[in-house]
Amino acid sequence: MRRDAYESWGRYPRHRPALVWRLWGSSERLPPLREGMTVLARGYGRSYGDSCLNEGGLLLDTRGLNRVVAFEPERGILRCEAGVSLAQVLSLIVPHGYFLPVTPGTRWVSLGGAVANDVHGKNHHRAGSFGCHVRAFEVVRSTGERFVCTPTQHGELFRATIGGLGLTGLLTWVELQLRPVETAWMRVEIIPFEHVRDFFRLSQESDEAWEYTVAWVDVTARGRQLGRGIFWRGNHARRGEAPARLPSQSQGLSLPLEAPSWMLNPWSARALNALYYRLQRWRSGPKLMPYERFFYPLDGLRNWNRLYGRRGFLQYQCVFPPREAESAVEEMIGRVAAARATALLGVLKRFGEIPSPGMLSFPRPGTTLAVDLALEGKRTWHLLEELDELVRQTGGALYPAKDARMPPEMFAASFPQWRAFCAYCDPAFSSSFWRRVTAGMLSCGAS
Repeated sequence: MRRDAYESWGRYPRHRPALVWRLWGSSERLPPLREGMTVLARGYGRSYGDSCLNEGGLLLDTRGLNRVVAFEPERGILRCEAGVSLAQVLSLIVPHGYFLPVTPGTRWVSLGGAVANDVHGKNHHRAGSFGCHVRAFEVVRSTGERFVCTPTQHGELFRATIGGLGLTGLLTWVELQLRPVETAWMRVEIIPFEHVRDFFRLSQESDEAWEYTVAWVDVTARGRQLGRGIFWRGNHARRGEAPARLPSQSQGLSLPLEAPSWMLNPWSARALNALYYRLQRWRSGPKLMPYERFFYPLDGLRNWNRLYGRRGFLQYQCVFPPREAESAVEEMIGRVAAARATALLGVLKRFGEIPSPGMLSFPRPGTTLAVDLALEGKRTWHLLEELDELVRQTGGALYPAKDARMPPEMFAASFPQWRAFCAYCDPAFSSSFWRRVTAGMLSCGAS
């Protein structure tokens, strides 16, 4: 056992577990727990807030659960231990003509984490969330009991675990249905737009013909350029449209040191957003590119979270219902721009109608906006409280995997099934996030 300082990807908050236990095999038993000690599994720590932290408790480091259990190329079915990263999965399946059915914006997520957060991707309007493609998994409870869960076997525990933030027990392995592809290349169109309203038109036009759609938006621009951005849409290239060879693997660059706090401020953020917009306008049009560049552009700069320095940053990700989405997104971007916040990244995506299987799954019909905000003291907290009120008024929701500060009443409004979910929580499994968002509302699981 080790006692380390573990932090989220946003580097805020910084919580210290009492103990860290590295797991090395899916048949391994859970370590003995002292009375009252909480436990939480953690993979690569790419959650932005405190859902992957367990202040004063035990963290189970699952990265040692990194073995492929079974791969059936003829049926496209893969079973791996839960600590296997999506990067490892892709290196195995792409040469065999398969791809992940759903992938988030980084490959450095474990399979267990992808299930626990029911991650979504650029193809939600076509494929739904990650949990829609999970065939089975094993959950180990703190009592030592093991449950193999499928949609029909222990079905309620299956639904609770997908999107369940690691609170139902330890995932040891996951079985996934893969998506066949003909090449490892993407046919992509890059389309600049002048105002956030144009995003909704482009999304509607693109959903039928394009499997993947997403937009970067400049959340610092104001006036007639409010929410200007770059719309990306792509399809897997077919044979004859792309080279038969696999793309070369790029190691990318690494940010070796934290940026000084003075370097990133509202003025430099605005200048960087404007520069990125102009560069992407220059690159606009149809492209053929390796899948890595399309799906994982930020993975090309390792440790990019150090750009925000030691103070860290918050990502605020919400979803607005379809009817209110256009006006609400425009208002939210307007508020961020008017606040002159230090914001480097804004991402817009329209979700589809395919229901997520998890009780606490975030994806739902509507439009999701994610904004990265440097921590700048009271002005940041005040802005986020304003944004909370807008989300609440429109019947929207916040994303737990990206959250470090939503109040309990906001969580309850975002996830009305949370009380029913509590029946499937393991009494010993808990997180800093869970204790924060359920504080004073219900004794559910460990406290």
